[in-house]
Amino acid sequence: MNAVYILSGLGIFSLLAEIFSFRKILFPIVLLGLLATAGLLVMDWNTGTSHFSNMLTFDNYAIAFSAGIAVIAFLWFLMSRDYFENNTHVTDHFALVLFSLVGAVFMVSYSNLAMLFLGIEILSISLYIMAGSKMTDLFSNEASFKYFLMGSFATGFLLFGIALVYGVTGSFDLGKINQVITAGSTEFSALLYAGVLLMMVGLAFKISAVPFHFWAPDVYEGSPTVVTAFMSTIVKIAAFAGFFRLFATCFASVSGEWVNVVQVIAVLTLVVSNITAVYQNSVKRMLAFSSIAHAGYLLITLVALNEISASAILYYVLAYAAASLAAFAVLHNVAFENENASAESFNGLSKRNPFHAFAMTVALLSLAGIPPLAGFFAKYYIFTVAFESGYVGIVLLAVVTSLIGIYYYFRIIIAMYLKAPETTTPVAVTTMHNVMLVICLLSTIILGLFPDMIIKLI
Repeated sequence: MNAVYILSGLGIFSLLAEIFSFRKILFPIVLLGLLATAGLLVMDWNTGTSHFSNMLTFDNYAIAFSAGIAVIAFLWFLMSRDYFENNTHVTDHFALVLFSLVGAVFMVSYSNLAMLFLGIEILSISLYIMAGSKMTDLFSNEASFKYFLMGSFATGFLLFGIALVYGVTGSFDLGKINQVITAGSTEFSALLYAGVLLMMVGLAFKISAVPFHFWAPDVYEGSPTVVTAFMSTIVKIAAFAGFFRLFATCFASVSGEWVNVVQVIAVLTLVVSNITAVYQNSVKRMLAFSSIAHAGYLLITLVALNEISASAILYYVLAYAAASLAAFAVLHNVAFENENASAESFNGLSKRNPFHAFAMTVALLSLAGIPPLAGFFAKYYIFTVAFESGYVGIVLLAVVTSLIGIYYYFRIIIAMYLKAPETTTPVAVTTMHNVMLVICLLSTIILGLFPDMIIKLI
């Protein structure tokens, strides 16, 4: 619960920074606050405390994901320093990001459906504004408008599903809902299953799973690159942790009624996203479809639930976030004046900035699942979960789509090392960006070499 207090306090502090003229010290204070948040969360390990009449529960699952969100947010702020410096509404954007982190923590720690909805809305409303924060760019305005309209529509599905589940069970509490469902009452079964499926639609939108993904490529492409990185990492972690918490605990006893639907969504997500990514020329749009593809891999754990599913998801999202942040940071620097840069913008990057080329290579290799990087073991554990549960077909499909992914990732790597640069001007970077990239690369390598440090956590 300390995480919610600190992040909320930082958000309020950001709002007051403009009034009391201490905006210059805001950035280091936020960084220290995020580190303190992660540290206090670690200190709460194995406590399992509940708050607000059991509406939030900080068990080890919630603590692990919340600490991961805090660490990824720390790295994101290192990447996004110029986003805040070059904006006239600095303190407002700090507050939006910090309050969205509060929503993310709610989404991984809720034990009441009302808190799930509250967390999603706190997270989403901030993102609607951040997506359109480049006010002079029509693409950014379009991204914000599309995200708002589609997000509102998806929220309607989620709320309708919550209402139906409440009508059947008489409670918003996950534990009580599970008790009623486990008791096996069949009188309201059709209403219950309708509610479950409607909630699935709402949450599938948040993780941008096919066929609820149409907003993602346009929103990712139109938003400022740093905001896209935020949506691709922190939002993805929070959304899927919330998705898994609901279906793996509350609705696990009726999994036979919804698992086939999730399986179809996972298959469509894997196939459509990877094939579509091959045809993208914009690197940011390609990374958007890559993000959708990774949602498909994560959905496999929901299809094949077992005792290591939660750990496999935690490991996967951390490995993915480290690599994705590194990739977006390099894209941000390479295409600073043209955010929708094509693969040709990376031609000869190894000569213009060798370290950036190396960082992008490691990030893309990890996203592609090449050993011994973390991305390989992330997919390995998820495939193991599915294989042990008897879902051999979906594992084979996931392997094939991973091979398709290698093609579009290697297109960027080939451009960086084997093609002549369009310009010989070195890529200018800040020390903070280099530090952030070093941390991401070390995380990708260390997690790949020592996967048990995460897999055995929860």
